[in-house]
Amino acid sequence: MTDELSRKRADARRNRQLITEAARATFAAHGLDVPMRAIARRAGVGPATLYRHFPTKEALIAETFAVQMGRCVATLDAALDDPDPWHGFCSVIEKVCETQAVDRGFTAALLDSMTTDYVRVRDHNARRFAELTRRAKESGQLRQDFVPDDIKLLIMANGGIGAASPAAARAASRRLVALLIQSLRAHPADPPAPLPPPAPLDSHMDVKL
Repeated sequence: MTDELSRKRADARRNRQLITEAARATFAAHGLDVPMRAIARRAGVGPATLYRHFPTKEALIAETFAVQMGRCVATLDAALDDPDPWHGFCSVIEKVCETQAVDRGFTAALLDSMTTDYVRVRDHNARRFAELTRRAKESGQLRQDFVPDDIKLLIMANGGIGAASPAAARAASRRLVALLIQSLRAHPADPPAPLPPPAPLDSHMDVKL
């Protein structure tokens, strides 16, 4: 009886891991609108098994992105400890956008409402970023008309990158973020810092002038 119980628990742990790994890969590639049944198929489990572990899609999303949200907390904490408020402010934008560039689901997870625990972490992050914004303004390096909610615009812009590979997406994100950060300076450098090299984007994203 004990051996059978141990086997069932091991199976349950394995199934939960398969589900979260499948969700992570699927959300990264296609965003959060993927049906739960598609995630179950990718994980190699039945829908009943998936719903037994995660009764709602919100619960699955919250667990799937728990690591990324934890990194956001650590990034903000490190930025607030940085003696240079502008450097700390820029590091948050750079690191969040780098993560987002290769994970489409992370964009929506940052902006949408999830479970109570998830919202609590997100609200904590928002308060920390507001404090970081205040310090960067007081240092005279961040333009005074920037508001903390503007980071949502930066995230949405970065989320629109279409690239042929994760490496190209990271490269394109770095270039975009460099452009955005230059526009946020209270006193832009003259000449401005050189941009990272351009990256190949998806052909359907080409703009003809």
